[in-house]
Amino acid sequence: MPHQSRTAIRRHIQAGDVLIDRIPVTRPSHPVRAGRRVEVTLPPPASPLPVAEAIPLPIVHEDAHLIVIDKPPGLVVHPGKGNLTGTLVNALLHHAPDIHGVGGVRRPGIVHRLDKGTSGLLVVAKDDLTHRALTGAMRRREIHRHYHALAWGSDLPDTGTIHAPVARDPRNRLRMAVLDGGRSATTHWHVVGRGALAMHLRLELETGRTHQIRVHLAHRRHPVVGDETYGGLSPEWLSRLHRLDSHAAAAVRRAPRPMLHAAELDFVHPATGQAVRFRAPLPLDFLSLAEVLIR
Repeated sequence: MPHQSRTAIRRHIQAGDVLIDRIPVTRPSHPVRAGRRVEVTLPPPASPLPVAEAIPLPIVHEDAHLIVIDKPPGLVVHPGKGNLTGTLVNALLHHAPDIHGVGGVRRPGIVHRLDKGTSGLLVVAKDDLTHRALTGAMRRREIHRHYHALAWGSDLPDTGTIHAPVARDPRNRLRMAVLDGGRSATTHWHVVGRGALAMHLRLELETGRTHQIRVHLAHRRHPVVGDETYGGLSPEWLSRLHRLDSHAAAAVRRAPRPMLHAAELDFVHPATGQAVRFRAPLPLDFLSLAEVLIR
């Protein structure tokens, strides 16, 4: 089985896919003697294409050309490694079957993405013409997106801009980082409210790099509250908060995700030529933490 990794072979053994003399073996360390008959039954490969699933969709707007969705936190946008089902794409294929193949078969209709833990507005194209128009507008920075975030610290100026290139972190391929030679990235901020150790920020993306807001704020030493990947649950911030307010610290430890919400989405509708504006209210988990952190 030269095409199978040792890890994959171990999983097959543990799953009971391997027989020795017609007896299932589930221990990878099981000894094999010369002359014994070894049989391996490999399960069929998982379909690489997403399938329709009946998953509720919080739709803000829908017409013949596009759908605007208020994505809940925890919902992955499209299938990928470790998330082959239960994604927004699976839900879209059930809700609007004709979306299949729009812009490609693996991510049908998807114009832009939100991280799994990020909540808020996302626009999806229902036909190829709309998809080309929206992705082109995104490249030209004609789709305006504003986010709200709770970030650690309290000393950012009232307004400002972060210009810092973003690339894959060479030390951890699951993370992004500010690195020379990365793709240019620009984030604007405005402070909505301040607490002793945290701020409520309104942010505008000028570019749309992977994890951009999370990386930029962490780079400025103001990670998003609840963002375990980029320091938003670090012992340093939690211990400082605990000394001020143990109940607030406990609430942050229970935070299920980074406190980041895509609240505003403005663009020109490709079919009508009219400017459209969509808004998504701050979700309850965000408001609950803001109440204890921003006073």
